[in-house]
Amino acid sequence: MKTILLIDDEAMMLDLLSLYLTPLGYKCVKKESAKDAIAFLESEHADLILLDVMMPEMDGWEACKEIRRHWDIPIIMLTAMSEKSDIVKGLKGGADDYISKPFDEDELTARIEAVLRRKKGISSKLYFKGIILDNDSYQVQYNGKNIPLTPKEFAMMSLFLSNQNKVFSREHLIMTIWGFEVATEDRTVDSHVRNLRDKLRKAGFPPDDYLQTVWGVGYKWASKS
Repeated sequence: MKTILLIDDEAMMLDLLSLYLTPLGYKCVKKESAKDAIAFLESEHADLILLDVMMPEMDGWEACKEIRRHWDIPIIMLTAMSEKSDIVKGLKGGADDYISKPFDEDELTARIEAVLRRKKGISSKLYFKGIILDNDSYQVQYNGKNIPLTPKEFAMMSLFLSNQNKVFSREHLIMTIWGFEVATEDRTVDSHVRNLRDKLRKAGFPPDDYLQTVWGVGYKWASKS
């Protein structure tokens, strides 16, 4: 469960955000001042911060800069200040996104999900028994040797390594990697898995021990052979 730290001096706004986000599977931590929020971060974890701008003692601009000095947590500014100069100031100050009040609930959710996806991609190098998958450079290496993957093969490899032991149906892989609007058949998934195994094998990695077929369902990456 992802934890979202809500920072706003209006208790009603905190309650409204929590009321909307909690049923979507987020754990919401409510703080009515930036100083209280920073004190929370010194001992607890948050996956994302929704930060108001107009607050007493320490405003959102100052809070954003202070948080950035110590933590690399995604920050979305949520404020009634919607002038272009305010948006630019927020983004230059370290915010990842900026949403104006009053906000659309579906848009807020979509922006939260987008920021979390970007953060996951930016921050992660994935490691597995000599394999290094770099989401920044779109490169995969095994024991220092590059493995040339196509974009779809790379996306599949990243998905497997990020979700070890989870079984993915062919339909799930098609929707995740190819998208809803592309006409793709199950045999296309099988072909990509076969090619991925071949490339790993040529690099010296034993793919059959880990990239396993779950008969009648799909595929999984086993964390242990």
